[in-house]
Amino acid sequence: MKKSGAQIVLQSLQIEGVKAVFGYPGGAVINLYDEMPHHQFTHYLVRHEQAAVHAADGYARATGEVGVALVTSGPGATNTVTGLATAYMDSIPLVVFTGQVPTGLIGNDAFQEADIVGITRQCTKHNFLVKDVCDLARIIKEAFHIARTGRPGPVLVDLPKDVLVATTTFEYPETVQLRGYNPTYEGHPGQIRRAVKILLKAKRPLFYVGGGAILDDAAAPLTALATRLRVPVTTTLMGLGAFPEDDDLSLGMLGMHGTYRANMAVTESDVMVAIGARFDDRVTGRIDEFAPGAKIIHIDIDPTSISKNVKVDIPIVGGVRDTLEKILVQVEELSDEAAEFAAGHDDWLARIAKWRELHKLAYIQDDVIKPQYVIERICEMTRGRDPIISTEVGQNQMWAAQFFQFTRPRTWLSSGGLGTMGYGFPAAIGAQVAFPDRLVFDIAGDGSIQMNIQELATAVQYNLPVKVIILNNGYLGMVRQWQELFFRKHYSSTEMAVAPDFVKLAEAYGAIGLRATHPREVVPVLEQVLAADRPVFADFVIAREENVYPMVPAGEPISNMLLV
Repeated sequence: MKKSGAQIVLQSLQIEGVKAVFGYPGGAVINLYDEMPHHQFTHYLVRHEQAAVHAADGYARATGEVGVALVTSGPGATNTVTGLATAYMDSIPLVVFTGQVPTGLIGNDAFQEADIVGITRQCTKHNFLVKDVCDLARIIKEAFHIARTGRPGPVLVDLPKDVLVATTTFEYPETVQLRGYNPTYEGHPGQIRRAVKILLKAKRPLFYVGGGAILDDAAAPLTALATRLRVPVTTTLMGLGAFPEDDDLSLGMLGMHGTYRANMAVTESDVMVAIGARFDDRVTGRIDEFAPGAKIIHIDIDPTSISKNVKVDIPIVGGVRDTLEKILVQVEELSDEAAEFAAGHDDWLARIAKWRELHKLAYIQDDVIKPQYVIERICEMTRGRDPIISTEVGQNQMWAAQFFQFTRPRTWLSSGGLGTMGYGFPAAIGAQVAFPDRLVFDIAGDGSIQMNIQELATAVQYNLPVKVIILNNGYLGMVRQWQELFFRKHYSSTEMAVAPDFVKLAEAYGAIGLRATHPREVVPVLEQVLAADRPVFADFVIAREENVYPMVPAGEPISNMLLV
């Protein structure tokens, strides 16, 4: 029996095990929406196409599965670009379906036509324009395979309307054969032996862990290896949760707003093992002074990331989890040498402990709410409840990264590489869809929450009880902080002179609105937030000119931190 292209798309999604699709209908994809009620997954109607991709992204980060979004042609497709670029920079597996005008009209400037394949070539892992319905099932299979394998990433599939109407015999491929695409999953045994040999001779070892450790579900072997060898661990913004931050070996985050102990440990280390990290400029600071005395071992599945920004001594191309498991095996085979190594750097750990005591992450809570206090209370009040924390971008993001203790992977959702304001709320919606019974928070600023605030309608419509914590200082806070420190307090276009009443706005959408204006109100408001079974906007009016510290000025080495 023949099926239409629309039926093939939807049945292919079922075969791929897709449970949720985030989308927005339009003329070019109306055939898909007509068929959708007959298929076994849930479609979530967002209020903006950018939010559809961010929600699929949050779903993917929280679950480890491929997130799926569906939008129409023209402006529907172009509205996905920011979401695609966000996912691309952070290596998040997505398949985004866009409608397109009929193939015969492509290139004719037809109504709602956009060359989305050309537009997204630089911000997708791969993209497809389907020209023949007979190719559709194969292309969808390839799209999911490319998105989830190797270094994950977003894949776009552009669907002309006539392809969705046309019919063919449906047969979904069982395997994928892609010439030239064969990711290396197993690290080279010789390189792994060299790495272990150098590591076990270190006096000041350090593990520098990025988001790749989470993407490859490598938290367990990472924790086992660090514990076995007593090697301190620092994580990037994307790596938060890969190693438990309540462990004595955790140094917290490194980089521009990293901890003093992490940045100093990087600077003084003699062997650094970079694990699923890409040496981003916000991590390294001034390149020539990043880990200047260290031999660097770099484990990454993407060969193009190795020695791209920082030259490394031992590259290991392969899956993070597989490589760490093989290192663990070798460590056990060298158990006497490993035990001697683990006991041999007490001085190094003591030095790190002194750095920890010398400059702790700290703030002074006076009679105005400090944002750090709000984050700490959320962490304390949700301990043992396994919350998922999403963030917007800016000061709110950095305070959450610094003052919430992450102990498990896939509990931190944040736009790292692109730094996308407006990411956090729809991403939290995606995570709540994936885990309807878990606590999901979006830590937001009063500026960034307004980027996709319309998604409150989505949360209310589907009764997704996302808790939005607005750290409201009346500024675009991070830009204002730079203006204060480096531009003589010239606060040009950073004061939010007009802002909505977030409590009334939440109530207008049918959500719960709460507000705290004094420190004594923080805990009672959070108690109401935690008790709520509906979406919540909680507006915390915080100190207007509170800054994020430590801070490494642009172009400086990470050892040169502004601490107050």
